[in-house]
Amino acid sequence: MDNFNQLLFAWLNGPSQPSASALFGAVFLAEWLIWAIPIYLGVGWLVGGRQLRKSVLIAGVAALIGLAIAQSIGTWWPHPRPFMIGLGHQFVVHVADASFPSDHLTLWWAVAWGAMTQRCTRSTGSVMALTGIAMAWARVYVGVHFPLDMLGALVVAMFSAWLSWRMAPLYMPAAYGLAQRVHQYLFGALIRRGWVRE
Repeated sequence: MDNFNQLLFAWLNGPSQPSASALFGAVFLAEWLIWAIPIYLGVGWLVGGRQLRKSVLIAGVAALIGLAIAQSIGTWWPHPRPFMIGLGHQFVVHVADASFPSDHLTLWWAVAWGAMTQRCTRSTGSVMALTGIAMAWARVYVGVHFPLDMLGALVVAMFSAWLSWRMAPLYMPAAYGLAQRVHQYLFGALIRRGWVRE
């Protein structure tokens, strides 16, 4: 399996002198696009009604579950990253920690699949899931992950989203109530002015 993984990596990893446009696109997808997650969750909560806010909470819980599982796997089976064993070309700085599964893609796909569990955010989640394929390519292109790290992230993310959705009746009343109280405390003045939804 390692030989197959390394063969795929060699095929997808960037050349020693990539074009400026390819490198810019790969770095953007690999490093910066992840910031769309807190923006999506934050804006979804601020502008959404009850259903959208519940969807955001399910996606957020899926992300937390996914990251916990990914970190546990990395702790118990610390598979090295390509640059740690001298493979390929590395174009971004990254700590030398476990590569499998990708935390980056686990987070992204957990939110995407979590969003897809709810009708009101299904189309958004679908777009995010497809965008995750480009992000997966980019993480390999810049030399910080193997291709199978992405497959592992997909499996963990799908399971985490399913678990978050199935457990929602147990945690949603308390989580929604707490989030609503925090929201009202932080944005009370803006709510009274009508600038932010209650």
